[in-house]
Amino acid sequence: MKWLILVLGIAANASASIMVKIAMMPPRKFPSLTDPLAALSNWPFWLGLGLYGAAFLLYAAALARLPLNVAHPVLTSGAVASVALCSALIFRESFHWTTGAGIFLVIVGVALITARVT
Repeated sequence: MKWLILVLGIAANASASIMVKIAMMPPRKFPSLTDPLAALSNWPFWLGLGLYGAAFLLYAAALARLPLNVAHPVLTSGAVASVALCSALIFRESFHWTTGAGIFLVIVGVALITARVT
């Protein structure tokens, strides 16, 4: 259950980043002093904000069940890797081989950091 909570936190965090990116793409705009009411109709922004809140709550729940030195690196690196992959798939952003190598190295690094040596 503790790992499911952490995976859901990663998914919520990555989804929030994607929604905020969508919220900042035309034709949407946020924020604007000339048209403050446009912010209210920018539903991807508000969904992203809500997902960030959900990610925080899931992170807090994971911290109640996992050590900080495990939960934090797994959540942050999982979100970074997920956003890198999703940005290439959803927004057609570049995904150079160095990005893939970096994700692989981050995963290996987090596995080493969180490995329990007894």
